[in-house]
Amino acid sequence: MSSKLVLVTGGSGFVGKSLIKTLCMDQRYKLIASTRHLSGSFPSDVSSVSVGTLDGETDWQPALKDVGIVVHLAARVHVMRESDADPLTAFRKVNVDGTLNLARQAAVAGVKRFVFISSIKVNGEGTPFGKPYTADDVPAPIDPYGVSKHEAEQGLLALAADTGMEVVIIRPVLVYGPGVKANMLSMMRWLYRGVPLPLGAIDNRRSLVSIENLVDLIVVCLDHPAAANQIFLVSDGEDVSTTGLLRRMGASLDRPVRLLPVPPGLLRCMAVLSGKGAISQRLLGSLQVDIEKNYRLLGWSPPVTLNQALLSTARHFLESGQA
Repeated sequence: MSSKLVLVTGGSGFVGKSLIKTLCMDQRYKLIASTRHLSGSFPSDVSSVSVGTLDGETDWQPALKDVGIVVHLAARVHVMRESDADPLTAFRKVNVDGTLNLARQAAVAGVKRFVFISSIKVNGEGTPFGKPYTADDVPAPIDPYGVSKHEAEQGLLALAADTGMEVVIIRPVLVYGPGVKANMLSMMRWLYRGVPLPLGAIDNRRSLVSIENLVDLIVVCLDHPAAANQIFLVSDGEDVSTTGLLRRMGASLDRPVRLLPVPPGLLRCMAVLSGKGAISQRLLGSLQVDIEKNYRLLGWSPPVTLNQALLSTARHFLESGQA
């Protein structure tokens, strides 16, 4: 059986590294990874190409020769402290213009399937308790990042209709796992050091997705016939409160958890007064997703449980000296 050539954009990122590592163990695929600048961090059997800035003018032809599948991970990602004077224009340049430019060139080059890693922010910023987002909900993005991802999705689906190139869209929730950065890394450090946190009375529900589960779904979507021109949400299949997550993380780190039962209303008021309303939404609000469509169409369910994924994340944290 001949191997299929897969182009992975953003191959040096958190998801890209894990996906490439997984695909390197699968003899069905050969890999080429793109980055903004050449990197020597890929396995020896992975070809790499530098494409420079990702925008509407990027030349992808050298990277697309003989490619059958594209997994597009590269993006201008959501940041908590936006510094650009016109964030929406900056996001559109990379996430819309850059994505559709790549997709058009891929269609011309004969690529059969284009897998686009989008964001749950296309659905919105939060859900009522017990009423999860579904893949077929009407999109309601709020911030510039979510708007740009939605516009890219719309352009890709239109391109699929015009060219016949299959498009698969995956919208992850918060992705975590060994080597995770940002807020989850900060939380692990606080828990490891025994810092008391005022988050002991939060009864919300959040969906998360481990890097292992996200990569597993991406691999399934590379060539599953039923995935063509579909949108999928992805999570670990188990929702957890912020308080419950911190307790499980503490258990994974083998550290006592010091959580103070401060009323959520008081926390929300304090966050708004200090200009940190967006952070309070992530800590206090709910965001749940329904992944039943994944099982119904693809026969896919998360292979790794939330507890297993938290344990592997904590183990890497401890072994890497990040505490």
